[in-house]
Amino acid sequence: MKRFAILLASLCTLSFVSATAQNSKPSRQVAVTIDDLPAGMADRMPAAAITAMTAKLLGTLRDQKIPAVGFVNEKKIYKPGEVDERIKALQMWLDYGFELGNHTFSHASLNQVGLKAWEDDVIQGESVVNLLLAPRKTKMRYFRHPYLDTGRDLLTRREADRFLVERGYRIAPITLDGWDWMFAGLYEDAKARNDAALQQQIVKEYLAHHDAEFAYSEQLSSKILGYEPKQILLLHASNLEADHIGELLDVLRKRGYSFITLEDALGDSAYSLADTYVGEEGSGWLEHWAITQGKIPQGAPPMPQWVIDKTKELHLSTGTVTVPTPY
Repeated sequence: MKRFAILLASLCTLSFVSATAQNSKPSRQVAVTIDDLPAGMADRMPAAAITAMTAKLLGTLRDQKIPAVGFVNEKKIYKPGEVDERIKALQMWLDYGFELGNHTFSHASLNQVGLKAWEDDVIQGESVVNLLLAPRKTKMRYFRHPYLDTGRDLLTRREADRFLVERGYRIAPITLDGWDWMFAGLYEDAKARNDAALQQQIVKEYLAHHDAEFAYSEQLSSKILGYEPKQILLLHASNLEADHIGELLDVLRKRGYSFITLEDALGDSAYSLADTYVGEEGSGWLEHWAITQGKIPQGAPPMPQWVIDKTKELHLSTGTVTVPTPY
């Protein structure tokens, strides 16, 4: 009888340990960064729509205590009759307690325009934001490469890096990227046409695809680095994120993530690793490190084909609707 009681107790202990292991989440951390401020589709949105989108997006981030850095393309400010209100949308980021970074003036690709023109675009992208920051006695600390293009050759990349350091910037890498801009363009079109069913389908695919991308990046991290670093997530300023970023944050929480500052994330030793990646197309830093090590990243989840087809049909490019929309 005593032996049976001991056996039963042992089985209960094993069951508890097994259940605990199954229910426990890994401890992961991520910094949220948002590109293309004041809005990815600023060319198609009136200032009032940009203000509403910004308030909704920042309200969710603030209420959930999510640190974030927004990266600005100042060219998007300059729409006749709306400049002041668009600048106020950037001011909202600061008033809500968030940080702004430089994404160049016109979203210029280092791979396409050449080093000198790109440097000029970086400098031009500082004017308004630094004026907004002056009363706070601060300047922009972070720079995000448009298209993640860091240079076609190593010499150009090193010269660009040196230029940024001399201007007081630290490059903001990314390790998590679900290409939300592709979903955002379709969502914007569906929202403009009041197509609720399509909006719902887009959001479902957007969340599922990001979940799959997160899983892939976690596995690639372990393969390349031997551990999962403090990750950096790339998103874009859009109505899709304003309406549904809370659901995306829940996807991250279910994967065990807590939310940290970009400064904290960059303190991870991974971001000091050797990185000699160059190429025609930009990519995330996990791919940078893999290719630097002579490895080929494989297994990334494909974008849903219908999203690709619909994007082509609407002539979407980097999240910008180029066909008329009823704004």
